[in-house]
Order: sequence, then C-alpha cells, then structure tokens
Amino acid sequence: MTGKRTFPDPYAVETPEGAEGWQDLYAYHNLFQEGRQAVDGKKTWFRNSLHFPEVSYPFDQITIDCAFMGTGVTNTRVFAMPPAKGLDVRVVNGYTYMSALPAPAPDEIERRAAEFGVRAGHYFQNWDSLYEDWVERVKGRISTVKGIAIPELTEFETLEYVTTTHGNTQANTLLASYLDLIAQGDAIWTLHSEFLNLGYAAYLQFLLLCKANFPDITDQTISRMVSGIDVILFRPDDELRRLAKLAEELGVGDAVLASKDETSLQANLSGTDAGKKWLADLEETKNPWFYFSNGSGMYHHHRSWVDDLTMPIQGIGDYIKMVRRGESLERELDKRQAERDEITNIYRDLLEGDVLAEFDGALGLSRTVFPYVENHNFYIEHWFMTEFWNKVREFGALFAKWGFWESEDDIFMLRRAEVVEAVIDLEAAWSHGTEPQGPAYWPAVVAKRKSIYKALAKWTPPPALGPVPEDVSEPLTIMLWGITPETVERWLDQAEGVGSKTELGGFAAAPGIAEGRARIVLTPDELDQVQDGEILVAPVTNTSWTPVFSRIKAAVSDIGGIMCHAAIVSREYGLPAVVGTGFGTTTIKTGMLIRVDGDTGKVTILEEA
Repeated sequence: MTGKRTFPDPYAVETPEGAEGWQDLYAYHNLFQEGRQAVDGKKTWFRNSLHFPEVSYPFDQITIDCAFMGTGVTNTRVFAMPPAKGLDVRVVNGYTYMSALPAPAPDEIERRAAEFGVRAGHYFQNWDSLYEDWVERVKGRISTVKGIAIPELTEFETLEYVTTTHGNTQANTLLASYLDLIAQGDAIWTLHSEFLNLGYAAYLQFLLLCKANFPDITDQTISRMVSGIDVILFRPDDELRRLAKLAEELGVGDAVLASKDETSLQANLSGTDAGKKWLADLEETKNPWFYFSNGSGMYHHHRSWVDDLTMPIQGIGDYIKMVRRGESLERELDKRQAERDEITNIYRDLLEGDVLAEFDGALGLSRTVFPYVENHNFYIEHWFMTEFWNKVREFGALFAKWGFWESEDDIFMLRRAEVVEAVIDLEAAWSHGTEPQGPAYWPAVVAKRKSIYKALAKWTPPPALGPVPEDVSEPLTIMLWGITPETVERWLDQAEGVGSKTELGGFAAAPGIAEGRARIVLTPDELDQVQDGEILVAPVTNTSWTPVFSRIKAAVSDIGGIMCHAAIVSREYGLPAVVGTGFGTTTIKTGMLIRVDGDTGKVTILEEA
C-alpha cells in the first residue's frame, strides 16, 4: 500500500447537521479525547459494522462496552493469549470503531505462550464438561435477570415489613435491583468470550496447519472441513419447520397461513381442538426457542420472536407452502457431512507420519470446539439479551408512570449511569412523600436526543479512520470481520470513485453460483419484503434470519469474513454467499439482476432494476 492514501482523521470528522451535541449521548471513555490525539490519531480504526451496524442508543452502549471488555479480559487476563490482547474502542457520530492493540514483543509472546498452554490446555482437555457447566452458569444469569424484582413504590410498606421483614425498603430495592441488572449485563459478556476465543484459537491452529501444508488451499475449503455440525443456533428455525409439519398433520395449515400476528393466530386457531393443540405446542416451544432476536441482539429495538410473532408466523407459513409443494424441510445435514468428509479425505490422503497425526489432532479439536462458535450466540445475544432488554423496559415503564418520560422505551435514551441518577431521584422523592424532579428534566433531554439520533442515522460513516495500515495480518480481523489489505484497497478505491461499477469482490463464503433479482434489506423489519427466488443483499445478515433463507437463492453482505455468522449459516444451509463486499447495499439496488459466485467471491450486476 502507498503511504499517501489515508482515511479520515478521527479528530477531524464533522458532526452531521442536526446532531450537534451528539457527544452527550455517550460516556467520556467512548469518545476521542483531545489529550490523546498524539496516540489515538496515529492508529487505524476500523468500523465494527459486523456487530454494530447502526447508531448506538445511549443505554445500548452497554453491549459495546461490555462485549469488548469481555474479549479483552479473556484474551489478556484469563488465558494470556500470546499474540493478541484486546481492542481499543471509540464512538464517532454514534458509530463504533475499533483498533487492535499491537502484538507484544517476542519475549513477551513467549512468556505468555507458556501461560496460555496450561490455561487453554485445561479447557481443551475438559471441553465437554466445562461447556456443560458454562451452559448452566448462563442459564443461572438468565434466571437471575428474569427474577429481578422492581418495587411498585406503594403508598406504605407492608405491615409485615414492620413486624417481620425489616431490611431494605422499596426505595433501597429499586436501586439495588437496577444495579444488579447492570452487573448481570456486564458479567454476561465475560461468559460470552470464555469459550469463544478458545474456539477461534483452535480453528486458527487448524487453518495455519492447512496453509503450511497446502499453500494453494482456500479459506472456504478449510472452513468446509469443520462444517456439517449441528448447532443450537439452528434449533429455532428447526422448530418452525416442525410446527409447519405439525400444522399440516393437524389440518390447521390454512388457519396458520391466514394469520399475520399473534392476535389473528389466536383467533384463527382457538376455535377447534386441533387448533388448540397446535397453539399449546407453540406456547411450549417459545421457551426458550423464541427468545431469538430479529436482529443481532445487540440493540434493544430489535425485538425477539417471543415479543413479536410476525417473523416466526411468516416463517412457519413459508414452510407450510414447502410441505405442500412436496419439498423436504430437512437441512441436509447428512449431505453437508458427506461433502465435509470427502474434502477432508482428499487433503488427508496427501499427508503421512507426524504431519498426518498433527492434522488429525487439529481437525478433531476444531470440530469439538466449533459448535460453540455459534451456540454462544443463542444463549447470550438472543436468550439473555431478550430478558435483559425487557427487564430494562420494566424500569422504563415505572419511570414513565411517574412522569419522567412518555414511553417505557425512552429509558434507552439515557446512559446507564444516568439511570442511576434517575433512580436516586425517584428513590428520594418516594421516601419523602414529595414529587421527583425527573419529570421537569428528562422529557426535554429525551426529545433532544431522539432528534440527534435521527440525524446521526442519516450519516454515512467511513469504513475506517486514521492512517492506512501497513499490513493487516491479525487472523481474527481477517476471518471474522473480513478486513484484509485487499479490503482496505477496495474501501479507498470506493472513496476515490474508482473501480468497477458492475462487479464487487468479497470473500467466497459458501460455494455455488446463483442468479436472481436483488432485494436490499437494511434492517430486520424489512425482511417481510423478501420474495421467493430473490438474492438477499444486506449490510450484515443475522442468524435469526434463517427462516428467510428458504425463500432466497443466495446471500451477499457488506461486512464479514469467512468465519462470520452469515458465512457459517450459508454454508450449513447450502446457499451460495459472498460476504465482505464493502458496498453491496450502496452499489446494488432492489430489482437488479445479479450473479453471486460463492466459489470466487464475486458479485456481478447483470441487469439494472
């Protein structure tokens, strides 16, 4: 790369019109500070649009702060990963940027490697039992959040409080409960990374071994050697398929197809015994499989299936239609496994002796740990965060009742530390028997921040900030986010208006070639617009979109590498996919005829809309 090209200076990015004062939405540690310009201005900051593609709400910043903290503490303090520590993170005009910390010096890497070998070795040797314990610990956190009590702030404490209970009043409980919720939201992200980073480390070891022995092997070929593994993350979609078959068996398929939401579903099916039986099965299935966010789970406004049945009802309807067309609803796991084994044997037969034993060991470990790379997503981002966001809403509803703001969701316009101030205000006012000051303060703040948020959402953030990096070699940056030297060059070409207008390059995420009309989907609430036979083009696809995969021919995303969720899901569902195109959603328009080549990583516009 040349030293002349550069991304925007993070300290010189202009505020969008109407978003003046946006910095008030975030804590000081989220922002670029003038006193650190000499250090932070020299770093390259990549936008993390894979996990955080939208403007962050003030309260929702908890997922960003704590997720990166979980990654950092796991790498740096818990397992002492030799080459990788954490990531510096900043917010610019509401969007999340990250910069990888430099690798330690060689002698420090060697010292850390000794620590890592013992610590990671314990997990690799006891993976299954430790993972079972992890599941129980996560479920315990989910149960704790669900059980957090929010006091009603009644006129008097109960007589039992005076005669028996004593201890915390409702005022004390209000503060303790809120702080407990925040503590749970903080701690869950350390659990999130506990197995995840080790899973990536094991896969990385296998990838590097393959590269060393087979210089021409593609990343996609390596990834397919560990595919064909059933993971919990696909279970919600499997349940929709099962419910579709059950509806047909019970003769209530037409009633389900006629339903658009939970109200109409109940009305259409509750009048017959067969309908009641199907509804009872649905109700039982919801817990936990419908605790599945329509988005990534990182944002409060991406509601889950359990909150809004629109997406799963549509998914069940799609599968009912497939049953009636005589199509199989199975995910062809056997086929994926056969393909996996065929590819593996081709390369395995080229090895012998110690190298073969090393290959078998690395592959076996990768297949053992790989399911976690996806499973954690269901337990944390979907199940836990659904309960977490809904518990925050309960606090929001209490404050709305006392006039602090209009809607329960307005609480998300406050930073989580600011909510402590509101709690103390309400706690004190209730205790004294007077009126809180919040109703005179927060409505104007919330209204102003909503206006700023809308202005920020209209801004187009650059893919990176700061100087162009000399090299991009950190493996996870490449595998997960899809950031490579070639990616950086494409970003710079796009900014300068050069390059092809009809062809996009990216990562060959899932094999196969497909042609079809494009459907641009920028947010989860646009998924219902996807038609049969179209090609999904999105900034990033989420795992809960899998029901839509029965309608599409292929998938294209702006961001992501060979190990991102979109790539993994596409491979398991047998759909061609190209990820990390950078500008798919801004170059391609809905209705265009496009070709997706999942073998070469090329997306070609064949015909205008």
